[in-house]
Amino acid sequence: MQKTYEHDVLIVGAGISGISSACHLARYCPDKSYTIIEARDEIGGTWDLFKYPGIRSDSDMYTLGFSFRPWEAEKSIADAPSIMAYLRDTITDQNLAEKIQFNRKAVRAQWSSHDNRWQVDVEDAKNGVSETHYARFIHMCTGYYNYDGGYRPQFTDEADFGGEIVHPQFWPEDLDYADKKVVVIGSGATAVTLVPSMAETAQNVTMLQRSPTYIVSMPAINRFANRMRAYLPSRLAYGIVRWHHILFQRFMYWYCRRFPDRAKEMLLKGVHDQVPAGFDVEKHLTPSYNPWDQRLCLAPDGDFFEALCSGKADIATDTIERFTKDGIALASGAHLDADIIVTATGLDLSLFGNMDIIVDGEAIKLGAVTSYKGMMFSDIPNLALSTGYTNASWTLKCDLTSRYLCRLLNFMDRKNYGKAVAYAKDVAHAPFLNLTSGYIARKAADLPKQGEHVPWRMYQNYVLDLMMLRFGRLKDGALQFSSDQAPDTKKQEEDLPIAAE
Repeated sequence: MQKTYEHDVLIVGAGISGISSACHLARYCPDKSYTIIEARDEIGGTWDLFKYPGIRSDSDMYTLGFSFRPWEAEKSIADAPSIMAYLRDTITDQNLAEKIQFNRKAVRAQWSSHDNRWQVDVEDAKNGVSETHYARFIHMCTGYYNYDGGYRPQFTDEADFGGEIVHPQFWPEDLDYADKKVVVIGSGATAVTLVPSMAETAQNVTMLQRSPTYIVSMPAINRFANRMRAYLPSRLAYGIVRWHHILFQRFMYWYCRRFPDRAKEMLLKGVHDQVPAGFDVEKHLTPSYNPWDQRLCLAPDGDFFEALCSGKADIATDTIERFTKDGIALASGAHLDADIIVTATGLDLSLFGNMDIIVDGEAIKLGAVTSYKGMMFSDIPNLALSTGYTNASWTLKCDLTSRYLCRLLNFMDRKNYGKAVAYAKDVAHAPFLNLTSGYIARKAADLPKQGEHVPWRMYQNYVLDLMMLRFGRLKDGALQFSSDQAPDTKKQEEDLPIAAE
């Protein structure tokens, strides 16, 4: 017999954003029932899925940590085990363990305007049975990439290679790279993390890139934060350090976008100061684009540059002609010897965890909808999605989204509304994400759009989002509400008065 469940809110995903959602619901909507379903058998999302050497945060933990739970470890740039311990402690402190159902993959969500609720078809991967979850609201906390597979281009003559080919998303636990020659294909955050970590035991690690990216050094231990914590109560110290990082990051982003030439000069000066004598910075570490056209890569304590200086790591800037039995032949005629090739070639975006969305019998194509306040979508009722910022840490926006959802649910209860849906009328569209990175460009047509003006525009600015999501009007003319009793037609929803909340 198929199991059925009823919830006020169904949270999909038990990573950082799912845990944030549950904690906010427990605090601000204590009368609401909710459950987290997680497709895997562990919490943590990214931080449990990826097992490659050296995996760590690329944001400081004072902003990647939750707003409601101080990060108290010494290092502000944390490795995955430390982040997982932080998440597990949060679940224990908030009594969330019983709220999580593991091995549950949401495959289809169907909205009924007649019932004002979602029917979510869920597969129980462990027991091989199907379940049905009914929910008033869905909060999608599945991250932004496909957990089933990363971006993996096929290279000419791959079958000829005599060694191992590994993708970081599926790292073999028994991979032995000690005293081996390793080539890491890619120049993004994963490659910049892998190279210094593998270089500690490998014979040599070469980062093979088509073009350079910006790599910035940052101390792994934040002395200012540790001083604050030594003299002030934990929460007060955390709040001060958190806002210090938020405002400093915001200033640096503004500076880079406002004065790109000066910013580029400043970033490259930092690179010149850390590379070996005679290293070709122009060829290997000078990007052709401006800072923050793509995300910057972080090197805690300059570990990437230390690996270059040690002679255990190097960079090849070239294109691949073909794989050979013992490495990679490059278009320049050079050859890279390799025992192991790591394809750190990027992510495959998937905003809703490959779940089908159907509204009143009509399948929704994400490329045809418009993002509302960076969390809801036009024509999709009672559904929110948590995503992070492209220019700051993931959790900053996720916490704001979770708090906004609580505010919205409480408002709907007070007004006896059963449905909230945004309608995009005559909205001029822009790309969903404001970066030129390959993993975004590859899926641009399949991503939602954003508008050029609020509430359809995504600020990518924590301070502005804080004002809009915490203090802005809920009835803003774009988000329409209907009551549980009223016949559900778009015409009646549009006729509702637009008053202050």
